Amino acid sequence: MKTMKITFWVTASLLAITQGIMPLFTVNSEASKQVMQHLGYPPYFALMLNLFKFLGGLAILLPFVPRRIKEWAFAGFAIDFICAAVSFIAVDGFTGVVAVPLVALLILMVCYVAYDKLARFTLQNLTIQ
Repeated sequence: MKTMKITFWVTASLLAITQGIMPLFTVNSEASKQVMQHLGYPPYFALMLNLFKFLGGLAILLPFVPRRIKEWAFAGFAIDFICAAVSFIAVDGFTGVVAVPLVALLILMVCYVAYDKLARFTLQNLTIQ
């Protein structure tokens, strides 16, 4: 279980920092605006997306958040990463930038598997005692 805890906290921290916190500081940058415009999204979409990413990062990291809310956060991130990859493919074709959301999706999947194993282990121990 120690390995699962380490795996969860490392991947959850990576997700929270790269998806939940960093975008808040770059949402108004010229580069971020250009990417959103290049992909065909309206300017307000970045602000809305980053707000949900921030809340999702908090939901995954904070231990007192109910399991169902955490699962919604994991699902939201999965949808975000898949849609980002599809957007890049639709606009630019298969380029190297498509790897970014796909790697993020892989990290998310590892995080979720570790979270699920930890949650099941905790639930089993509560029902045994």
